[in-house]
Amino acid sequence: MTSSAFDVALFGEAMLLLVADRPGPIENATAFHKRTAGAETNVAIGLSRLGLRVGWASRLGTDSMGRALLATMEGEGIDCSHVICDATQRTGFQFKGRVTDGSDPPVEYHRKGSAASHMGPADVDEAWLRSARHLHATGVFAAISDTSLQAALKSMDVMRQAGRTISFDPNLRPTLWSSPETMRHWINDLASRADWVLPGMEEGLILTGESTPEGVAHFYRQRGAKLVVVKLGAQGAYYDGDAAGTGHVDGFPVKEVVDTVGAGDGFAAGVVSALLEGRTVPEAVRRGAWIGARAVQVLGDTEGLPTRAQLEEAGL
Repeated sequence: MTSSAFDVALFGEAMLLLVADRPGPIENATAFHKRTAGAETNVAIGLSRLGLRVGWASRLGTDSMGRALLATMEGEGIDCSHVICDATQRTGFQFKGRVTDGSDPPVEYHRKGSAASHMGPADVDEAWLRSARHLHATGVFAAISDTSLQAALKSMDVMRQAGRTISFDPNLRPTLWSSPETMRHWINDLASRADWVLPGMEEGLILTGESTPEGVAHFYRQRGAKLVVVKLGAQGAYYDGDAAGTGHVDGFPVKEVVDTVGAGDGFAAGVVSALLEGRTVPEAVRRGAWIGARAVQVLGDTEGLPTRAQLEEAGL
């Protein structure tokens, strides 16, 4: 793959994910399953499996975790030519517990001061970025450090000036921000720079004060979004867009929820991939809902992300 033409570019932190082998407190686990984690990397993998050309920019350490993550991303067919491996920095990782009641599992992050947190505006290669027709951004990359926030702002500004489309998933991580007010300010600032905004309903309440999907969508539409899709979990999603108008797409039934983490990233991969293929908004939201439903039925963040063949078999 060359760096001359991508469908989607992403900036973000990859972390090694260690998932407990048994339900209960993380400290009681005696063995862990090794996986990859990171909001942007989950979306990158999801898009690449669907056949899109994906470029991912980041920083990793040269430790075993960094080597494993880089090999995984390259193995997914993702261009990693703008991933810097720094021997003086360490790679972030996280522990994730197991639950049996369908609730969100406990997650413990070890990412402070990681290699990716040292990313800044200088890491945004404008020519490489403009070679993509779309940028997918999340609130996570912006939250990990002051310099990464500036890199996130720059990447969005570069793509806006180039006339490219931008999607944004708030992906709130309150513990990474200095205060709830700071988080709301910057997440909403970033959202105002995007064409497609993909908040969850709980996130929307925190960010906008609105208690309905219609209210959340209206908030971001007033701030320039051409399309807002509000995720409603098992109830599907509500959308409000320039061309599509407003509507609701039902969720897909799930027999057993194994792990909710990664569902939003799968949803984003489905929506973004479909819109870039020229599908209608209802078709895109339906694809997102289907992939999100697959994601909650597996242990890790990416095992449920389908291939193009699986997508076509499902008629999506």
